Amino acid sequence: QVQLVASGGGLVQAGGSLRLSCVASGRTFSYYAMGWFRQAPGKERKFVASITGNGGSTHYADAVKGRYTISRDNAKNTVYLQMNSMKPEDTAVYYCASPKYSYSSGLLRDEYTNWGQGTRVTVSS
Repeated sequence: QVQLVASGGGLVQAGGSLRLSCVASGRTFSYYAMGWFRQAPGKERKFVASITGNGGSTHYADAVKGRYTISRDNAKNTVYLQMNSMKPEDTAVYYCASPKYSYSSGLLRDEYTNWGQGTRVTVSS
């Protein structure tokens, strides 16, 4: 059974930084892409970033490109999301996720079947 535990959320001022972490367990971490999503109040959950199993390829939503960096440490079964130059519109609950299949690219929302509990990020203006 796959378990994902996210942490690192909090309150930050506009222009500040936060780093989210997500620890995975239950299967061989390095075999699977990982992703981060976010859900703002009253809105649907949206893709933020993804990374392949070996960390060799990353993808970002246009809204965070150039400000956020996704990375992973396979020895620690952990994926990170470094968020810089944060804006009030980044306020959301952030979720880490992993796909069902090891061959999944991690680029499609429907590929993700395992979700962490979410960590809340609030950016004040």
